[in-house]
Amino acid sequence: MLHIEGPLRTIDVGSRRVETDSIDDVLAEYIGGRGVATRLAHDRTPFDVDPLGPENRLYLTTGPMQASGMSFTGRASATAVSPLTDGLCSSNAGGFVSRNLLGTGSAVVELVGASPNLLAVHVRENGVEFEAVPELAGAEVPEVTEYVEDEHDLGAEHIICIGPAGENGVRFASLMTSETRAFGRGGLGAVLGAKGVKLLTFDGDAVPTVDVDAEAEAIHREAATSDHIMKRQGTSSVTDLANEIGSFPTRYFEDVRYEEYEKINGDRVEEKKHKKGTCSQCAFACKLPTKDETAGVETEGPEFETIMAFGGNCAVDDIVSIMQSNELCDRLGMDTISCGNAVAAYLKANDAFGDSELIHETVEKIAHRAGDGDRLAEGIHRFHDEFGVEDWTVKGMTFSAHDGRTLNGQGLGFATANRGADHMYATFYAYEYPLVDDAEAFAPEGLSPAKARRLVELENKRALEDCGVVCRFSRGTMTEQRFETLFDADFDDLLAVGGRVVELERHFNNRRGFDRSDDDLPYDLPNFETALDAYYDARGWTDDGVVPDGSLPASAD
Repeated sequence: MLHIEGPLRTIDVGSRRVETDSIDDVLAEYIGGRGVATRLAHDRTPFDVDPLGPENRLYLTTGPMQASGMSFTGRASATAVSPLTDGLCSSNAGGFVSRNLLGTGSAVVELVGASPNLLAVHVRENGVEFEAVPELAGAEVPEVTEYVEDEHDLGAEHIICIGPAGENGVRFASLMTSETRAFGRGGLGAVLGAKGVKLLTFDGDAVPTVDVDAEAEAIHREAATSDHIMKRQGTSSVTDLANEIGSFPTRYFEDVRYEEYEKINGDRVEEKKHKKGTCSQCAFACKLPTKDETAGVETEGPEFETIMAFGGNCAVDDIVSIMQSNELCDRLGMDTISCGNAVAAYLKANDAFGDSELIHETVEKIAHRAGDGDRLAEGIHRFHDEFGVEDWTVKGMTFSAHDGRTLNGQGLGFATANRGADHMYATFYAYEYPLVDDAEAFAPEGLSPAKARRLVELENKRALEDCGVVCRFSRGTMTEQRFETLFDADFDDLLAVGGRVVELERHFNNRRGFDRSDDDLPYDLPNFETALDAYYDARGWTDDGVVPDGSLPASAD
């Protein structure tokens, strides 16, 4: 089975010590990315760790396909215990950093400890350098990039950093790379901030060779020549369909359709797009560099989830305002979904839907924990009572779009996902939208054991992609046969790797007190409990959603 190569490089930012260890057995079993990081986190992080304490371990890694020239592989992965959900969380980001991370010769970079002084950590093929950077305290992401370019002659593609939000412990702060690409969900930026690390750079030439040329060329050619609407509008292209069928959260989840959706949909985004954008070596080029000269805003996006959070859910019908919200979150280092929904809750509490000036002011206040922003920075689950709004979260993570009240299988997926209400954990929504000639499609309404069993398969496949690390948007290109060819293994064996990753996450969270009561929704779905039973049965877990003793590999028990 193809897997990433190299050692585990452990960096203690408190003691400034660096250790290198062989983890060949873990790499061989878990491929790379989320899988390897999850196994290491499970085995090396205390089950009772404080997410913002020095013992929490942050893992940065990528997968074996990053050593190829194949499209859909310009991604890296980050894993730690989340300060937002209190459970184990992995997040990945596109851009250009993945191959520079690989170039350091490390399969995994592990950060532990905490520095009393703000640090830059430079990871190179021949070692690690620690640099005190007090002058970067409070710096926004573009300032960090400018500093690294000026002082170290390294571009944005070499950097993972945080903005003010990460330094200030905002529980949904992002790790940022290439300035506009975010390891968004779960607040891993706050983990880096708690360690006193402002930025990491990665540089080196230790990239191994992966001999997948024929298959990679075919995939690259398909990516380059396809006429997919996402190449023009990114995920914003789904706005009309989501609104039509009622899966577009509006006015802090009061409704599932927004009457002004045509003012903020994919067509409006495409009008603001001024050039192509992509990730490392990817010919699909689905990114959205946009600008509005009148407003003086230039950003990348917004994607559909940001349109939902800062558009429909805030009742904003101005695409430029949403672009400004997107750009603010990137500069300050925050997840646009969690931030936008937190702002929507604040607007609801203050009867101020649609107030763009208040929205942008509140985003700034959250990042700097100023005024009411200090409470909003804790996330909806922690502040909802105080502001008199409903708790629209699962496991502390607020909902993305593709509303589960309409797309019931996605609703079940929101409930079971180990990292909370995140649509990318299984992407069940893609099989419930009314698609033409899709043999895998399910009717949106209603839950059944068949949907529960399919959810298990999809969670496992998404975990496999995250081990790869392969982009979600390769779904129509990366067939089972191609997975087998590229990863040199039977597809069932590859899916089993994904299943082990999901189970390790669940077991870790079980040891932190998570059980069936956490697999819940703030709304009722028909047959939900029956479908949840079927999901646990398909997983081989107890009726309480707990991984049975002895079901994990011996070294992971």
